[in-house]
Amino acid sequence: MHIILWVKCMDKKDRESNFNHLVEINERKTLVVSGVKKLESFDSKEFFLESVMGYILIKGQGLELIKLDTSVGTLSIKGKINSFNYLDNGGKKVKEENMLSKLFK
Repeated sequence: MHIILWVKCMDKKDRESNFNHLVEINERKTLVVSGVKKLESFDSKEFFLESVMGYILIKGQGLELIKLDTSVGTLSIKGKINSFNYLDNGGKKVKEENMLSKLFK
């Protein structure tokens, strides 16, 4: 199964960055995201990033960063993709929880 989600950015700030937002998941094994502004953190279980459409949390198993190109805003990941979520709260709570959980493991 091959899933593609494409979103054209419409607000002024995003038009200036000239990034379109595209999410492509292929058989839950590979993920390509465009419109990436910043990769905040990642490990083999989750990736936390900022895109032109907001913060995104990707969870899975055996996740590996294949390619990050900040000049064009693309990110490629391989591994088993379990979830892909947009975070409406700006990612602050999730980011704090991740940092705390890593400290106390």
